[in-house]
Amino acid sequence: MKQVTDNADELRWFKSSYSGSDGGDCVEVAAGQDAVYVRDSKAVAGGPALQVGRDEWAAFVALAVR
Repeated sequence: MKQVTDNADELRWFKSSYSGSDGGDCVEVAAGQDAVYVRDSKAVAGGPALQVGRDEWAAFVALAVR
């Protein structure tokens, strides 16, 4: 996992379905060609995002589902 700031605006971001519309805890995720990106939706557009490998993201989601 690494923090990235370049090309983050070119991705198609999705807000978590668990994020409220009142500006609470919001996480956005975008799928890139070789990685998945995660950022705080309250941060300024173009702000930092975490880049996670697809296999690592799949393992995280599998654990979260359990």
